[in-house]
Amino acid sequence: MNQEELKAKIHEVMENHKVGTLATVKDGKPHTRYMTFSNNDAFTFFTPTNRETHKAEEIEENPNVHILLGYEGEGYGDGYLEIEGQAKIRDDQDIKDWLWNDRMKRWFDSKDDPEYIVLEIMPEAIRLMNEGEDTPEILEL
Repeated sequence: MNQEELKAKIHEVMENHKVGTLATVKDGKPHTRYMTFSNNDAFTFFTPTNRETHKAEEIEENPNVHILLGYEGEGYGDGYLEIEGQAKIRDDQDIKDWLWNDRMKRWFDSKDDPEYIVLEIMPEAIRLMNEGEDTPEILEL
């Protein structure tokens, strides 16, 4: 698959799968949790969280993260992404407004809640997995 086909396939997985896992590192060990992910037209991922969570603390100490996104559980042929990247904490109101939805009222008073922050994940490499004999296919960013 050429680079343009690979990028299109990666975007397809990103658009069709919004829940995945986010792994951070604490004391040299991985910590993984389910998160919801949004993306802009590029390959940058955004996920809302609370300023007072372990993941926010872990990212401040070590910005290296790993995301798994995709896979329906049906077996071979269920494509998914393995994303290695760097995360940073964003408190920009424009990004918070863009991500806000009513389901988030479960965790935050409003989109102006001071505990509401966004994790921005900038991938360094994205692996398309389980998509035929030629995978993994790797997109280096």
